[in-house]
Amino acid sequence: MAHAYTPGLKVIPKTVVHKTRQLPLKGDVVVKKGQTVTAEDVVAKTDLPGNVVPINLANLLNVEASEIPELLNRKPGDKVEKHEIIAETPGIFGMFKSKAHSPTSGTLEAVSKITGQAIIREAPIPVSVQAYINGKVTEIIPDEGVEVSTTASFIQGIFGIGGERRGIIKVLAPDTETRITEAMITEECKGKVLICGSFLTHKAFLKAQEVGAVGVVVGGFNYSDIKKIVGYDIGVAITGQEETDTSLIITEGFGEVCMAKHTFELLKSQEGKSASINGATQIRAGVIRPEIIIPLEGDEKFEEKKAELFGLDSGTEVRVIRAPYFGMLGEVVEMPHELQRLESGSLARVAKIRLYENKKEVLLPRANLEMIEKI
Repeated sequence: MAHAYTPGLKVIPKTVVHKTRQLPLKGDVVVKKGQTVTAEDVVAKTDLPGNVVPINLANLLNVEASEIPELLNRKPGDKVEKHEIIAETPGIFGMFKSKAHSPTSGTLEAVSKITGQAIIREAPIPVSVQAYINGKVTEIIPDEGVEVSTTASFIQGIFGIGGERRGIIKVLAPDTETRITEAMITEECKGKVLICGSFLTHKAFLKAQEVGAVGVVVGGFNYSDIKKIVGYDIGVAITGQEETDTSLIITEGFGEVCMAKHTFELLKSQEGKSASINGATQIRAGVIRPEIIIPLEGDEKFEEKKAELFGLDSGTEVRVIRAPYFGMLGEVVEMPHELQRLESGSLARVAKIRLYENKKEVLLPRANLEMIEKI
């Protein structure tokens, strides 16, 4: 029988989640191995070098660059304040002086007698990394960060926007087929991760932002509305850095698509619990999926259960990850052994899929499919 391996989205009621929390450059780790942490706890911190601000003293004072060192009021390494005079000419009989003022506060880092340029380094920028999930510190990465582990329910989406956030799960939809409208978003949604059904309107998402919802999890969403939210077309680069106060996680695909029943039921069973979410997504190389992590308190001794890698085979539940059936769910009914010629003219291994939405059977390249991994 034909058999193939393919990546899969995880929808797991109970597993061990490990998250690496790392600084962008070396700094200080402020927790110890074995320490219990909450999602908001800072686990590592450092200072990024301040911005560099150049200032052309020779031009401002109208002198030769070689004269600059003799005209300085401050030496390299000295602190300076914004608008402070850092260099000036002697003038004529003490009058008609030319003065150069600092455009910012910081440290006078360097002065060149070749170019007449001075460099002012602004104050360091403090950076800290939080634990992101409630759990225990299981590994220390010296001077860089930690690994935090927890027993949790773990759900991955197919696409998302917005970064890491935390909130209480609130189920808005009574079932997987319900469309969420603006009128259904109330002040009670503030600080919540909203679990929706098949679709969320653009106005409803804006209302969720307005009332202070930290995240929205929904089966489908219009692709054109993504651009309205972020202000530009989303490509294959990593998402997650968008300037939005509410993260969006799409579990199935673009358009009106019912959330998978097992995904909805798992999220519904966790209503009222705290969840950590992240909309960061990368579709191609180094795949990153948006995620919902719901720590299961009081279950720290749970041993991690590994998903068995059976691979793609007849009866496997899959999701299509390429157009024209992007986001649709289905079941493998046949795995043809022979290479098949695609519309593009290329040859590829394919699988016959029965789509749940319309019961249609289609031949699709195996690379366009991903398994839905359940434990």
